[in-house]
Formats: sequence, structure tokens, C-alpha cells
Amino acid sequence: MKFKSVIISTSALCALIVLASMVAQKSKPAAKPSTAQVATKNDTITCKSGLRYVITQKNPKGVQAVKGDRVEAHYTGTLLNGKKFDSSRDRDQTFSFTLGQGEVIAGWDEGFAILRKGEKATLIIPASLGYGSADMGDIPPNSTLIFDVELVNVQKPIAYKPFSGKGKDTVRLSSGLKYIVIDKGNPKMKAQLNQTASVYYAGYLMDGTKFDGNFDRFEPIIVPVTGAGMIKGWQEILPRMNKGMKVRVIIPPALAYGAQGYPGVIPPNATIVFDMFLSDLK
Repeated sequence: MKFKSVIISTSALCALIVLASMVAQKSKPAAKPSTAQVATKNDTITCKSGLRYVITQKNPKGVQAVKGDRVEAHYTGTLLNGKKFDSSRDRDQTFSFTLGQGEVIAGWDEGFAILRKGEKATLIIPASLGYGSADMGDIPPNSTLIFDVELVNVQKPIAYKPFSGKGKDTVRLSSGLKYIVIDKGNPKMKAQLNQTASVYYAGYLMDGTKFDGNFDRFEPIIVPVTGAGMIKGWQEILPRMNKGMKVRVIIPPALAYGAQGYPGVIPPNATIVFDMFLSDLK
């Protein structure tokens, strides 16, 4: 198993937004409309933080975005003088970020937490929720920012807690591999050797220390069902899985990282445990 994080692609041209964590103030917690609204005028709502917004297209049945969700958005940003400094629409490419994690300016974390999927809004963001006194080139110091935004999609994180095999049978293979089926998934969609598998996983040492995982990354790792390039334990378990299947796999050192271990992560001769969820087959 290779220790490579799943990379979520974003456009380098969106740097004006994601640089928030490196300049100005730290992002503030997103305010809830029910407690943060202090004034409404001509459909424009002012929050205690100083954020102002107006929802220009409502979708009451859309999924509400909340902290921890992965949101996908279109936006156009302008200064008070009307000068445009950035736009995802000009690139015809949406921008995604995890809400409430400080990946974007505080005005975005607060503003998008107000919206539902399919809604459009204008966010009027004071400098204290934007880039503050930092000079961002096209954005002068202490600038109020105006963003016309659309919440295109809301992705909820996969609910995960360590799998429990209590009361379930443990399958033992001659190689020394052991596994417990937590959820058998769809037996009619068994993994084939010519397919690729989309897998969410969490890896643990026997003492419960977590050393790797991607359940919180919104994207699975995509690997060949043959397990080519992976540790032998994965090569054995993947062809035994079905789409939608969840297993806890106990992998002995000979099928994992052996006597060398994985420096700084896995000790030599360590038995390791993986919780695995095969979400898709292609």
C-alpha cells in the first residue's frame, strides 16, 4: 500500500481565494443565519460579523451546506468599483473546498454555510472577513469584496467509525490473511481482475493507532482489482470483494511491510489492520 494522499484537483487560478489561510486574519467560524442576522434591508441581510448577503435564487428543497461538507461553487469576484478580479465562470470550471475548515476566506466559510444546493447569492464581504490589510495584487489592502456565487453541489462526508467485527465470523486464508465481512455489498457485482476498484480505507496498527486513511477526503483511491503496486494483503483481498462491500482486514507482516516496516509510520514486523469500503467498480 502506497502512502499517497488522494489529491483533489483545483485550478491554480483560484489562488486568490485559497491563500486566505496565509494572509490576513484566521477564518472565523461560520455564523448561522438564525443567530447571526442583525438587520435586513431591501432583501440584503447583514450578519453580526459584518457579512452582508442577498439570496438571488432560492431553492428551499436543496441540501443545506454545513461545516465539513465538500462544496462546489461558481463565483465572480469584484471590487466596489466594479473591477473584476477573478471568476470561475470565465474558466468554465467550478471551484471546490471543504466548508468551515479555513481553506478559503472567512467570508466564504460564513456565506456558503447560509446557502442550499442550487441557490445563488451575492456576498458583500468586509476586509476583516477577506484579505484584511494584505496587498493581493488585483485586490488592494482593506478591500470590501463582492462575490456573485452559486452553490452547485454539496457532498457530505462518508460517515465512518472503525468497523466492529463483534459477533461476525473471521475468514482465515492459508497465506495468513484474515478478514471479517462487515457488509457484503452486492454479491452480483463481484470484483473482476480486469476492473479498477474505488476504495475508501483506514489503516491501523494493532494498538489502534491510525496511520493512514481517506474516508474524510471525499474521493476514493482508485486501484486495479489485481492490487498491482499494492501490498500483498490488498492483492489478496480486492478480488474477493463486491461493490459496496465493507471488510476489516488483518494483514500479517509477510503480506504488509515485513521486517523493514515503513519508516516513521509502521514498525518492523507489524501486523496491520485495514477497514475497507469498495464503493465502485469500473
